[in-house]
Amino acid sequence: MGRYDRHIMLKEVGHEGQLELSNAKVLIVGAGGLGCPILQYLTAAGVGTIGIIDFDVVEISNLQRQILFKTSDIGINKALAAKKQLQDLNPTITIEAYPERLTSKNALQLCAAYDVVVDGTDNFVTRYLINDAVVKTGKPQVYGAIFKFEGQLSVFNYQNGPSYRCLFPKPPKKGVIPNCNEVGVLGVLTGIIGTMMANEVIKIILKFSDVLSGVLLCYDSRTTNISKLIIDRNQSEINHIINQTALQEIQVNTQCEPLLGEITELNNLILNQIEFIDVREKHETPKIMSLKYKQVPLGQIKEHLDIIDSNKKIVVFCQSGIRSKKAVELLRDSGITNAVSFKGGVMNMITNIKNIKNEK
Repeated sequence: MGRYDRHIMLKEVGHEGQLELSNAKVLIVGAGGLGCPILQYLTAAGVGTIGIIDFDVVEISNLQRQILFKTSDIGINKALAAKKQLQDLNPTITIEAYPERLTSKNALQLCAAYDVVVDGTDNFVTRYLINDAVVKTGKPQVYGAIFKFEGQLSVFNYQNGPSYRCLFPKPPKKGVIPNCNEVGVLGVLTGIIGTMMANEVIKIILKFSDVLSGVLLCYDSRTTNISKLIIDRNQSEINHIINQTALQEIQVNTQCEPLLGEITELNNLILNQIEFIDVREKHETPKIMSLKYKQVPLGQIKEHLDIIDSNKKIVVFCQSGIRSKKAVELLRDSGITNAVSFKGGVMNMITNIKNIKNEK
């Protein structure tokens, strides 16, 4: 029996449908709780080319719901870690990993290269960026979102259907809607919604009827209730996006929120006047033996504010510089405003310290 025999047995799929899947190209933005099951099922289904873009790294708290990853993947970029696992699942397809952030500079080019774009993100800036990019490139977008025990999904920009901005014309103010890092999420919910999103991708590729366009499906995992809301196309929103000369990255309440501080060098700072905080997990390496610092994992930082000396300049670092930026935001939300993130992570930190010692 071949890899795709169970698909081919279905008269609605057959050899022709499986060939359509093999020729399809799908971009998944975000390899997190939603992205993992989407990636697994599309890979197993034989989608010919799968793109994965994610700038984040695997953390131990991800493993509760991001079941594509293993403990040994902690500290590794999610796009790269996902590609490794998926290639083992199905080595007959092409998997492209983009270990970077989706921005206005790369969104149009990436979306144009794929047939379907899947939004598995957890922030509004990227969601609106994806929406505008798919509208300008004419690609369908499969959307999903989760909150605690509830999830929702829809298909946007499909055959002249509504877009994400038709449902949510303007982004909420920052902090109004918390994410799962702040309120938690039922792990299995990401699998349920993510699998349903993968199903919509396959329906689009196989040209099935009843694609979830113009409808927002809402699911409650505690009650197993499913409800649907009708979404109307807002032509003025669509026209506005199309007529933009370039993509505009939205700013979420920027006038009220200070920009996160970030530094790239320690040369002009006095080491003994800095409170260094390592927000990696305790098992992560390399360690910096020549530097006095406190280790407070990102997920525990709010619980250990009392051990952080806020009278000193606070420099936060991690493996790559991503978690440290999140930590600075958490510290500022807690009233500690003199913290900055060290760009480039621990290896850049080690290099800088060596340069300082050599100068002495």
